[in-house]
Amino acid sequence: MTALLQMLETHWKDLLVTFGISMLPVVELRGGIPFAAVHGIPFGLAFAVSFLGNILPVPFILLLLRRVFQFMEQWKLTRRVVLGLERRARKHTGTLDKYALLGLFILVAIPLPGTGAWTGSLVAVVFDIQIRRAFPVIALGVLTAGIIMTVLSYLIPGLFFDIGA
Repeated sequence: MTALLQMLETHWKDLLVTFGISMLPVVELRGGIPFAAVHGIPFGLAFAVSFLGNILPVPFILLLLRRVFQFMEQWKLTRRVVLGLERRARKHTGTLDKYALLGLFILVAIPLPGTGAWTGSLVAVVFDIQIRRAFPVIALGVLTAGIIMTVLSYLIPGLFFDIGA
């Protein structure tokens, strides 16, 4: 417990930045975990903070985005934004129509640009997937992406470079 408190005291600023980066759309934990690795945060703590930062916006997106879209569709300028977002989400129609929740999981779990919790939440809203079905799948996808990014950020560089020396 003392070691954890010392770690928090030493790295609290980097942990806050890691958390904040992981909350950002597009970047998410794909940016948070590498940031934490570069700043010497142990992988377990980096994973936990990044996961929490990445998953925190999801319930709000799932609960509020449809209402925001309906509000934005009232005006010509913002209607274009909504239609553009919906068009982007519908690019994944084939995967979602065929595999539904598995497709949503894959969309969130693969840590590539244009994927992740924000995109998965957007797709869930656009395709009217119930929150009680979408949230656990998105959370599992974020967990999987976090594991992948932790391995890529900590294990693989550790095989070739002496990290933390």
